[in-house]
Amino acid sequence: MSGVPGLDDPRQPKTFSFDDKNTSKAQAIIAKYPEGRQASAVLPLLDLAQRQNGGWLPAAAIEYVAEMLRMPSIRVWEVASFYTMFYLRPTGRYRVHVCTTTPCWLRGSDEITSTCERVLGLKFGQTSEDGQFSLHEVECAGACVNAPVVQINDDYYEDLTPETMERILDSLKRDEVPKAGSQSGRTHSAPAGGLTTLRDQGAAGGA
Repeated sequence: MSGVPGLDDPRQPKTFSFDDKNTSKAQAIIAKYPEGRQASAVLPLLDLAQRQNGGWLPAAAIEYVAEMLRMPSIRVWEVASFYTMFYLRPTGRYRVHVCTTTPCWLRGSDEITSTCERVLGLKFGQTSEDGQFSLHEVECAGACVNAPVVQINDDYYEDLTPETMERILDSLKRDEVPKAGSQSGRTHSAPAGGLTTLRDQGAAGGA
């Protein structure tokens, strides 16, 4: 496994196992799949392990999931190292993911990136010394119509400007979690200029 990021980190625990609560959750997840297809549970089990371990996947957790699913460990390492949702070294408490794919770039993701770098004092791939923030670049957050988009932990912040991005980060510095979703005030993915046809928000499925 030479070259895998995080393996030489002294914070790597020697062992890992699910606690009682997560063992029950893991068993329920595995039971959803037919016999012989338990490997399909690898993504949710890695996510469960990462959450239990404070936001990152140590080598011991990856090996543990492989053993639980009776998979070759290399296959679980392939999954864990491929998806940007998994972290192989400790990260910040607030993981800031800036989407820089074309739709977000056309709508100003460069300015959002610059704002994050200035306010946090970080570059992509770095974590603050106090462990509060880490900054990441991602490819397509899947919310192109609300570009530019930043995902912070499990929440999406959309229709961003440099000003709203700075306010969000300042709130998180105070451990105040700002309201997720569109920051421009529009409902979900409704037209930025307001409703043009189904003007009754109830009929349009709005909140």
